[in-house]
Amino acid sequence: MFMRNSLNVLGSLTLVAVMAAGCAGPEEKMGRGISNFGEIVRGGEFERSVEQAGIFDGTDVGVSTGFIRGVDRTVARTGVGLYEIVTFPIPPYGPVCTDYLSPKPLYPDSFHPRKWSDATFDTDRQMGFSGGDVAPWFPGSRFRVFDD
Repeated sequence: MFMRNSLNVLGSLTLVAVMAAGCAGPEEKMGRGISNFGEIVRGGEFERSVEQAGIFDGTDVGVSTGFIRGVDRTVARTGVGLYEIVTFPIPPYGPVCTDYLSPKPLYPDSFHPRKWSDATFDTDRQMGFSGGDVAPWFPGSRFRVFDD
């Protein structure tokens, strides 16, 4: 009897907490966590660190110190992403470690990401023409068919 009542109370309290919190905070935290967790595959922090160290400190420093800084920042962003994925239903919902990492993923200054060319974004694909990257899954492929 006691167990059934406590489960009812716990379920009610959980429902009230979810209703009071809303969806925007946990949704944003989970999305940011997934984006940050994928940094180890994406490698944007690594590329940016090597590029910035090479530009401001010289090519030798860019290759050595930039490499170490890039690995450090990549591991840090991946760890923050894992933390945000695990704790997404628990407040606070704002970004963490913002004094060391920016809330949004970084890219090298020489690259500006755009949408992939697919049926969702391209309305002219029925005519046989489409814009976007030729091979966005292939690293270093930044040739664009139709650039505005």
